Amino acid sequence: MMRKMQGEEFDSLVSFFDDMARTEWLGGVHDELKKASGSWEDLSVLDVGCGTGRLLLRGVEEAKQLSGIDLSSEMVKASKQNFFFINRSNKSHFSEGDACNLSFEDNTFDLSLSTCVMFLLPEPEAGMKEMIRVTKDGGRVIMLNPSLQMDQMAAFKYAKKHQMSGFEQTSLLKWSNVSTKRHRYTPEQLSEKLKGLGAKETKHIEVLDGLAIITVAEL
Repeated sequence: MMRKMQGEEFDSLVSFFDDMARTEWLGGVHDELKKASGSWEDLSVLDVGCGTGRLLLRGVEEAKQLSGIDLSSEMVKASKQNFFFINRSNKSHFSEGDACNLSFEDNTFDLSLSTCVMFLLPEPEAGMKEMIRVTKDGGRVIMLNPSLQMDQMAAFKYAKKHQMSGFEQTSLLKWSNVSTKRHRYTPEQLSEKLKGLGAKETKHIEVLDGLAIITVAEL
């Protein structure tokens, strides 16, 4: 059985994750995911494993309400700060919590997001099931996960091809290293899991030259 990670393990990594969310590679993927999710106009949006809230900031002017949940209390504090700095605390709510046991009622959100989280869980299906549960019928669940191609060598080749260096390269290599120890998926595997949990349609967008997958599930 794969070990469940604890919130405290991420508490000291706030600045690392905040910097990683602002890299060209992950920031670019966040942009792709935002585009794939369509307009957030008047939507209630949830980010599971929100980190420092950078993904949600992309739709702060559109959305009706933005909610983030994270295992780490320090990440939650950082998210609150990032929204406070731009005077948008009134549109946001951040709380500490477990992706496999979300503290929200069924059918609460129009759109539920999760990047770099589901693959870390001992049983990703439990997290996916919860995301679907708290999302309204007709809503969407969108995730980012590493693909089966993602490993240290593939990430290094990608970094070299795109002339990445410094923290850009280091953060990608760290992500690739963690992914080989947790879960990686093919688009077909992700579709099968999500449809088994009640998704009506799924589509996949390959990013990072196929090393990662954005999955859009229509409920």
